[in-house]
Amino acid sequence: MARNTIEVSEQAGVRYLHFASTWVQGAMRVQRPYALELIYTREMMAGLLLRDPPWPRAALLIGLGAGSLAKFIHRQLPATQITVVEIDPQVELVARLHFKLPDDPLRLRIVIADGAEYMLRGGALYDYILVDGFDRNARAGVLDTLPFYQACRARLSDEGLLAINLLGRERGFQASAERIGRAFDGRAVLFPSCDGGNTIAFATAGDPVDLPFVDLLARATQCRQATGLNLLPTIAGLQKAHCLASDRLTL
Repeated sequence: MARNTIEVSEQAGVRYLHFASTWVQGAMRVQRPYALELIYTREMMAGLLLRDPPWPRAALLIGLGAGSLAKFIHRQLPATQITVVEIDPQVELVARLHFKLPDDPLRLRIVIADGAEYMLRGGALYDYILVDGFDRNARAGVLDTLPFYQACRARLSDEGLLAINLLGRERGFQASAERIGRAFDGRAVLFPSCDGGNTIAFATAGDPVDLPFVDLLARATQCRQATGLNLLPTIAGLQKAHCLASDRLTL
């Protein structure tokens, strides 16, 4: 496999990771290295609104990038064991050298492997699977196939949630959503697109999610107090886009 040409740039106090293009693969505000700088990464953590703490006990990340999600979970969710599957060892090196990826093998395990192959061969169950893997051309490839989504379902615990970044799939966006829905028997929801064009999909096959709007607001407030993550704009976006049937989020 051809390796990505990795570039690091910095502007206005924000450090960026690029793969051989101006397309941003990750970002870190230098003065707040453990915060989630990009909006879509915040939305990928919206699972914190849908399950009760101390969820998740085990998280699996497909794609490391600048390490934003791994760093946030490591810092703000100390009870969570984290596994990251990254296909390119250069990405891990850059994340450690330039983006303050923690060196904590007891809680944060980096596996250099193909994410699809890792999922398809089966293994441990996870409470939270976050998929954010693309090539230099922003293509997801086999990470956007029915067998992959079915493999994700098989690796989720009873409380498990899958979160997927659908960046770069505009032309086949509906097809991607249909594949996710097929894999999870329709138990999936697409969040409204972020300003940068990212759309986050959530899916589950385990314990149901059924939360009224007021409970979502209360959980978002609690999350912000506990972790500094502000998910109130996410809830507002869901309501504006009519994703809350009868003012409830069900999944």
